[in-house]
Amino acid sequence: MADEIRVGIIGLDTSHAIEFPRRMQAPDLDPGLRVAGLRAATCLRFATPFQSEEQLDGRQAELEKWGVRVTRRLEDALEGVDALMLEINDPAFHLGYFERCAGLRKPIFLDKPLADTLAAGRRIVEIARKHGTRWWSSSSLRYVPAVREACAAVPTPAAAAVYGPLGKAPAGSSIVWYGVHAFEIIEAALGRGARSVLTRRDALGAAVIVEYPDRRRGIVELTEDSWIYGGCLRSLEKAHHFVADLTHAYTEQLLVVREFFCGGPPPVAAEDALEIMAMLDAAQRSLASGKPEAV
Repeated sequence: MADEIRVGIIGLDTSHAIEFPRRMQAPDLDPGLRVAGLRAATCLRFATPFQSEEQLDGRQAELEKWGVRVTRRLEDALEGVDALMLEINDPAFHLGYFERCAGLRKPIFLDKPLADTLAAGRRIVEIARKHGTRWWSSSSLRYVPAVREACAAVPTPAAAAVYGPLGKAPAGSSIVWYGVHAFEIIEAALGRGARSVLTRRDALGAAVIVEYPDRRRGIVELTEDSWIYGGCLRSLEKAHHFVADLTHAYTEQLLVVREFFCGGPPPVAAEDALEIMAMLDAAQRSLASGKPEAV
C-alpha cells in the first residue's frame, strides 16, 4: 500500500463517519488526537432511520471541508481507495453492504455491532471466508486505556460487572445497537464461552446476567439517559474498578485500524466478534421471552 492509505467510508448516519476522518485530516484537530498515514478519500451517503436528510447534509458539508468526496453511488465510493471503513449506524444494513464490498478484497473495518442478528453476523463471516477478505469488527471501548488496564490487572477474572448506556434505537434492537459497547468489555475481559443470557427490564434500563459453564459470571447494566462506562473485574483474590475516559477512544481505535490496514493481523478474531453478537442476540431474545436464552 501507499505511504498514505486512502480510505473509503461507507455510511454517513453515524457520528463515527465524521469522527474518524476528523482524526485523519481535519486541519484544526488537536495534534494529540491525530492519526497519521490515513486519509478519508470518499464517503457513501445513503438514508437510514438513524439520521434525517438535513442531518446528513450537515455531515456531508463537514466531510467536504476536509477534502472527502461524498457520493450516493457505491462505485464512486470504492474508486481509488485502498481500504474500507463500514460506518453504518443501523446494523440492519451491515450484511448487505459487507456483501457488496467483500469481493473487492480490500481490508475492511466493520464498525460495531457486527450485525443486527447472530444469523446475519454468521453470514458476514462466511462471506469474508469465501472471498478471502481481511476484516475485523469492534467497539472503541475495547481500546480505552482504563479497560485495557483492568484486563491486564485481572487477566483471568471470575466475574466482570460493567455498566454503560442503553441508547434508544430509531429502528431495531436498542440492546444490540448500543449495548454492544458494554458487551465488548465483557468479552474482552472474560473471553469466549458464554452459555446463556438473562435480561431483566426495569425503570433504569436493563440488567443482563451472562452465565458461563466454568463459574465465570458477567453482569451488564444498561442505563437510559446515562453515558458513563465503567465496571469492576474480580478474581477470587482481587478486584479492579475502572471508569472509562473516552477522550482518546476514537484515536486509540483508529491507531489499531491503521495497523490492520498496513497488513497487521485482525486485532479482534472473527470468533470474538461472533461471541459478542451471540450475547447481544440472546440478550434481545431474553428481553422478549423473560427467560434465559442460550448463546
